[in-house]
Amino acid sequence: MLKITVLVPSYHRPDDLRRCLQALTQQARSPDEVVVVVRDSDTETQAVVKNFPKESLPLRWVAVSMPGQVAALNAGLEAAQGDIIAITDDDAAPRPQWLERIESHFAADERVGGVGGRDWLYLGGTDLEEGESAVVGRVQWFGRVVGRHNLGVGEPRDVEVLKGANMSYRKTAIAHQRFDTRLLGSGAQVHNDLAFSLAVKRAGWRLIYDPAADIDHYQAKRFDEDQRDQFNAIAFLNAVHNETVALLDYLPPLRRLVFLAWAVLVGTRKAFGIVQWCRFLPKEGGFAGRKWWLSMQGRWQGVQTWRRGKGDRSQTVEQKAIASS
Repeated sequence: MLKITVLVPSYHRPDDLRRCLQALTQQARSPDEVVVVVRDSDTETQAVVKNFPKESLPLRWVAVSMPGQVAALNAGLEAAQGDIIAITDDDAAPRPQWLERIESHFAADERVGGVGGRDWLYLGGTDLEEGESAVVGRVQWFGRVVGRHNLGVGEPRDVEVLKGANMSYRKTAIAHQRFDTRLLGSGAQVHNDLAFSLAVKRAGWRLIYDPAADIDHYQAKRFDEDQRDQFNAIAFLNAVHNETVALLDYLPPLRRLVFLAWAVLVGTRKAFGIVQWCRFLPKEGGFAGRKWWLSMQGRWQGVQTWRRGKGDRSQTVEQKAIASS
C-alpha cells in the first residue's frame, strides 16, 4: 500500500488553514502524514497546527525562514516521507474522495508520476466560477498554456500541466526534482507549478488530470505584490518571466523559436504581444502599452535567466527545515 503525505504551505491565513485541515479529516482514504510548512515568524499559523486535535490527523509542521512559496514547497518535499506527495493550498478544502482518487491512479500504472484534479474556484473566496472545459492542462505546439483546471469535465486523461492547488507526485518521480529557485516573486511565485509539472513530464512520466479528484478552492488574500484583483507591474512582469523560463525549459529547440516569435507577435491577455496590444488599445489606451512593455521585459528577462543556466532549477531550497513537531 502506498503511503501518502499531504503537503500544505501556509502563511498568515489561519482560518483558511483550519478549514483545509478539517477537510483532510473527512477523507475516505486518510492521509498517512500531513506536513504544514510555515514561516518561522508566523506564530499565528504555527498555533493552528499545534492546537489542532492530534487524534484527527497525523500532523506536523516545518518552518522556513526564506520567503516565497518555492522555498516552502521545497522544504516540504525534503520533509515528506510518503510514496505519494499530495499538495494543496491552505485556502483549499479537498473533497472526501480526493486522496482515494489520487491513489487509484498511482496504483494502476507505475508510469504515472503526477495526478491532479479540478479545483472548484470561488473568486474572492465566495463566488463560484461557472463553466466547463474538455481541454485542460495542455501546452499548445506554439507554446500557449491552456490551464482551465477549475473547469475540467469528463474522464481522467493525460495532461502536461497540473495546478498547484491540486497536484500530487510519486516520490520516485521527483527524487531529483525541486521547485525552481530561479522564479521571481516574493510570495506566490506564479507558475512554479507549471515549471514543476513540465519538468516531471519532460523526464518521461505520465501526468493525469482527473476531474473527480477535486477540491473547493476559496481564493484568499495574498501577502505579496500579486494581489489577483488589482494590477501590479512587478507581479505582472514576474509572471511573464516565470512562464517564459518554464516553457523554454520544456520546449524542444524549434518550438522554442516558434514560442518566442508567437509571444512577441501575438501573446495572450496576460502577456501581451503586438496583436494583444492592438486588441486592448481601444479599451485600455496607454495602459495597454504599459502591459505590452512589461510583457516584453518579462520575456527578455526570462530568456536571460534561462540562458544563464538550466541547472539551477533542480537545486534544493537553501533554507532547510529548522523546526518541526
